[in-house]
Amino acid sequence: MKIKLLGGAQEVGRSGLLVKDSKSFLFDYGVKLDHKTEYPLQAGKVDAFLLSHAHLDHSGMSPALYSSMLPDSFGTAPTLELSELLLNDSMKIARREHKQEKFHRKQLRNFEKHYTNVEYNSEIEYGDFLIEYHDAGHIAGSASILLERLDARENKRIVYTGDFKLQPQTLHAGAGIVKSDILAIESTYAYKDHPDRKELIKEFIKKVKEVLENGGNALLPVFAVGRGQEILSVLYENGLADSIYMDGMVREATRIVARHPDFIKDPHLLKKAVERATVISDRSDREIALSEPSIILTTAGMLNGGPVLDYITKLNRNSEILLTGYQIEGTNGSTLLKSGFITIDEKRTKISNNVTLFDFSAHAGMSDLYKYVRESAPNIVICMHGSEENTKMFAEKLRGEGFEAYAPKVGEEIDLN
Repeated sequence: MKIKLLGGAQEVGRSGLLVKDSKSFLFDYGVKLDHKTEYPLQAGKVDAFLLSHAHLDHSGMSPALYSSMLPDSFGTAPTLELSELLLNDSMKIARREHKQEKFHRKQLRNFEKHYTNVEYNSEIEYGDFLIEYHDAGHIAGSASILLERLDARENKRIVYTGDFKLQPQTLHAGAGIVKSDILAIESTYAYKDHPDRKELIKEFIKKVKEVLENGGNALLPVFAVGRGQEILSVLYENGLADSIYMDGMVREATRIVARHPDFIKDPHLLKKAVERATVISDRSDREIALSEPSIILTTAGMLNGGPVLDYITKLNRNSEILLTGYQIEGTNGSTLLKSGFITIDEKRTKISNNVTLFDFSAHAGMSDLYKYVRESAPNIVICMHGSEENTKMFAEKLRGEGFEAYAPKVGEEIDLN
């Protein structure tokens, strides 16, 4: 058995891990959306494609697998629908910006046609292997995946965590820890813990109410899939639903998540929040939202496109921009935090409104990453989906605890024999 890193090694983005045995299994196949778009290495022959969740850094190249082969694909029902939403949008953006498309609609249809919906904690026999999906607590439908070689005596249980969170969120109960022989674990926040969630929500709600009381708009750029639904539910739970306007892709993403109540902790809460919020349909609705104290929940979460750029230059002086997630270096969100400027239509624009970042991360923090490894109790650990510094540091500290741990580069192959 061999494992090859096609992406997501010493980097965040373009995740892809290939397991080569009597059959070949590919865990995720994403893109890296940084200051430039990067793609994973060619996968070669794949028998089964195992998709952990819908975010483009994990799903973004999935249809490209279906140009010269037709592998079986597995994932949860919301992951398929949310992936379709994001993949269709990525094709639309590529056409609009006259960029080369890495796949076409026919390949996307083939991906959908060969996709099997998987329930959490159910077993799928696939040749000499067993596949199990476990709730990863990250977004709706996200999964940590167990691949077990049924006829092997040792190193037979491979666990790929994908993106996961042990601590509960408003809409997610948090991941369980899966026992493993070989563990491929994300390392995104191997260097720090996240703030206490209850205290964070308290500070966030206090700030939103201050903006409204001052007659401003609380502009909340969110990631359409995951963060949008979480923040909407937090606002509803704290009595602010009547002030919310929803715009951009977060509208459709929220409708998809609401259609899959079995994959969130509190579907009733989300349903009520959706019913109470006002959905933006056109520009006249945007003018209404800006004309009164309001909460504007919109995409894109890092300010690199979407309706948020239409709102951001029209805010009154009492309005504030509340970022709810990590801002990748080189994005408008990162630049705004550092310098107060963003780029709109290739023009550098000064933003005078106050900007605050709230760490609503849906990833495990440092303490929970170590907890997962210790309780999963693997023989071998592969640290991936983190910066070069984080993955190497994580692997080194795990070796200090007695684990056989690696922080491989993209293209590196590990022989498990």
